[in-house]
Amino acid sequence: MGAFLEKPITVKHNERGEGNGLRFGVGSMQGWRCEMEDAYHAKTGLGEKLEDWNYFAMFDGHAGDNVAKHCAENLLQRIVSTTEFSNNDITRAIHSGFLQQDEAMRGIPELASGADKSGTTAVCAFISREHLYIANCGDSRAVLCRNAQPVFTTQDHKPILPGEKERIQNAGGSVMVQRVNGSLAVSRALGDYDYKQGTALGQCEQLVSPEPEIFCQDREPSDEFLVLACDGVWDVMSNLEVCQFVHNRLQLSDDLVEVANQVIDTCLHKGSRDNMSIIIIAFPGAPVPSEEAQKREQALETTLRQRIEAILQQMSDVNFGDLLKELASEDIPDLPPGGGIYAKSTFVSDVFKELHP
Repeated sequence: MGAFLEKPITVKHNERGEGNGLRFGVGSMQGWRCEMEDAYHAKTGLGEKLEDWNYFAMFDGHAGDNVAKHCAENLLQRIVSTTEFSNNDITRAIHSGFLQQDEAMRGIPELASGADKSGTTAVCAFISREHLYIANCGDSRAVLCRNAQPVFTTQDHKPILPGEKERIQNAGGSVMVQRVNGSLAVSRALGDYDYKQGTALGQCEQLVSPEPEIFCQDREPSDEFLVLACDGVWDVMSNLEVCQFVHNRLQLSDDLVEVANQVIDTCLHKGSRDNMSIIIIAFPGAPVPSEEAQKREQALETTLRQRIEAILQQMSDVNFGDLLKELASEDIPDLPPGGGIYAKSTFVSDVFKELHP
């Protein structure tokens, strides 16, 4: 379940890059959790005969970060080293790579002894010039956006899904309070070997399965961006809200790290209590900054400043939380779609500190 801090850690880890006509930005923040258990891998151009290929992956660890970090460091090589990948059978290569990775980690001493009981979700994307392969295992999620709308999304692997529940029960387990044996909130994951002890069962028949669900999409000129994020984001923002928000912010700035940071800041102010991590991969069809959008944002900030000044004059002994709640109750035009006033929390905080030192 995880313990929480008295105040969130908001220092961010960032990475940016570009290649093969793609750009990406990563934003990651510990937030309220006592530990940071997210990990990721982002790479354009995979070397040698794979220069046209690109790989992005997000891992959300639980009960420790060991498995998440190990997968971030090794899953890519595990997949591209398969015979299936050499034969251009990418879907089977990803499936095989996930299962091989899960089996190989059993040999890590601390995992083999049971001293480390960690596991991780995994969502990854292989992007070629023509295709987009997405694999999901757990409840991190991938969302593809066109025209500010989600056109594809992975399904979270939760124990209450009929197929997942049936496998869990067939393996001798149960689903209580929407968790595997009343404990684990995801029904598929890498690691979590306490839930993979059925010697008479196949690798994908255990209480918790390492089997990825894999999808292949043709790339389209209208593709704007792909988002990979952990549930610290999806707990408080829907697929549509993330697509609308990122689309809107890209009309103000082409800095994907800045946009990624705005997403996780918005999630924090919307009440996310988990680690928050996101990768935004922009395709050639992504929105570009426009003067009209920038003028609209300037007008919004002018309006917000005026409202903050008025509220501070009307209310005595106001704090930032009260100010934000008051602004949230008002009908303020042109707030960022998908984020609302929470997406302007940093601006509101800066003005509040200036006017109310």
